[in-house]
Amino acid sequence: MEDVQLYNRVTEGVAAVANLSHGFTENLIFSVILILGFWLLRNLILRIVYSKSEDPQIRFKWRKYLSRVLFFIALLILGRTWFEGFQSIATFLGLLSAGLIIALKDSVADLAGWLFLIWRKPFEMGDRIEIAGTSGDVIDQRIFKFSLMEIKNWVDADQSTGRVVHVPNHKVFTENIFNYTAEFPFIWNEMQVRISFESNWQKAKKILLSIADHHSANISEEAREKLRSAARSYLITYRILSPTVYTDVKDFGIVLNIRYLTNPRTRRGTEHQIWEDILAEFAKHDDIRYAYPTIRYYDHLREGRPGGADLPDIRSRSGPETHWP
Repeated sequence: MEDVQLYNRVTEGVAAVANLSHGFTENLIFSVILILGFWLLRNLILRIVYSKSEDPQIRFKWRKYLSRVLFFIALLILGRTWFEGFQSIATFLGLLSAGLIIALKDSVADLAGWLFLIWRKPFEMGDRIEIAGTSGDVIDQRIFKFSLMEIKNWVDADQSTGRVVHVPNHKVFTENIFNYTAEFPFIWNEMQVRISFESNWQKAKKILLSIADHHSANISEEAREKLRSAARSYLITYRILSPTVYTDVKDFGIVLNIRYLTNPRTRRGTEHQIWEDILAEFAKHDDIRYAYPTIRYYDHLREGRPGGADLPDIRSRSGPETHWP
């Protein structure tokens, strides 16, 4: 009671000195006390957090989100104090909720993303996915984030780097999600084998097709069964699931593209086995040679070009500059 009387006397004294109305002075003093109180509360909470954790990331998040929450709460209380329209409790609580959502928008978006993951299930635990440029196997799903065991990056294949990547759930709304294993747990892989124009490319193509068939025969049968199941959920209309070898011509050789189905987690292993078989088989045939960039020198005099006797010893060449002795 005495505190209330003291507060009233202080308010009346300030109003008389500053020549302000009693109501305005009372609101002003209350506002100053409120701001000071929230400032002390923030410092007290942060002091407790800092004493419990030395992690800079945790300290930063507490400082960031606590400041936002206290700011909006103080803003709403001051608005209710200064403006009559804020007297309604329903309006106050609605604005408070809106303020909290704005202050914690990332966390709210993460929560919405978690609900989306539970409802739509674009991926589940154990799936191999790529999102926001990061690929990996899903090893954990929580309310605000999911975790991946990273693959690729500095590893030149679909194998683990050993790092765990934590991705905020709201990324599922803004980034494309590539799922390697959902519904149809196989991917198409391609390998390029380049041979010279002088090689027997028909024979090489038959050898490559035989090797690809050998390594993917069981997978093709399993893929047909999985395809029937996946067709119930997605419009997947593969007609050919067996390996194929396509022929192409590039600037310095014939390119034979092996296209075959494989399990996403064994892609590097199957490439390793197929390449070893290719190297072993091609070594048995003298009429099959690998193609690679080369430089050819043409001598007018030695190669008998007509009229070459009247020409100087000119060597036409392609490729990098070469100095002759």
